[in-house]
Amino acid sequence: MARYLVVANQTLGAEHLAAKVRECMAAGECSFHVVVPATHAREQLNWTEGAARVIAQRRLEAALARFAELGTDADGEVGDPSPMLAIRDSLREIPYDGIILSTLPPGPSRWLKQDLPHRVERTFGVNVMHVAGKLEPVRTS
Repeated sequence: MARYLVVANQTLGAEHLAAKVRECMAAGECSFHVVVPATHAREQLNWTEGAARVIAQRRLEAALARFAELGTDADGEVGDPSPMLAIRDSLREIPYDGIILSTLPPGPSRWLKQDLPHRVERTFGVNVMHVAGKLEPVRTS
């Protein structure tokens, strides 16, 4: 069974990611581990690490419910605010057949400005499937 690491935050609930999950499921039996780096969103003018973790947890819970609706096996966790460190921590636990990295589109994406897809692939030697999509708003209260 293939096991995929899904790394996303602001785009976690967007359709482009669900489409990639369905594509992986169509290729054969698989499971997913979702990591949501607890980064703060740009629209948050005032934020704390605790608030970023709460938002990441809400996104994770919604994503796991959506994965269940898709009929796939998934679990997850809130990770380090640095996506590289969050990925590193996850890879320590279990080897993965691939990483699905979901970002905002070029321009607004901080992760793409950091060349995250290529850095992850070079650093960890794992195939990275990059998908870009829209922001998924999350209520903060």
